[in-house]
Amino acid sequence: MVNEIYLDDYKLNIIDYDEEIKNGLLLVKVNFNVTTEEYHDVTTLLYKGIFHLKVPDQHIDCKVNFQEYSTSITNLYEKEQIGLFRLTLCEIEE
Repeated sequence: MVNEIYLDDYKLNIIDYDEEIKNGLLLVKVNFNVTTEEYHDVTTLLYKGIFHLKVPDQHIDCKVNFQEYSTSITNLYEKEQIGLFRLTLCEIEE
């Protein structure tokens, strides 16, 4: 079971993880919670669009971009909020 991934060395604690090969490329889908305190760092990171993905438990180390991104809450600036983020990452051919 995958409990964490790294995007550009930023650790995300994962609550759901799925991977598949689509058109010869790795596709990773993850769900993770983001707190008010983490919100700015996570959203700033996601705006980059292209990441170095590491999934230690699966021995994955590759470049990806995000295909889909959504959250259950749009304003995590209010104190003590937690949002569920869903992210789909696709391997980039190098």
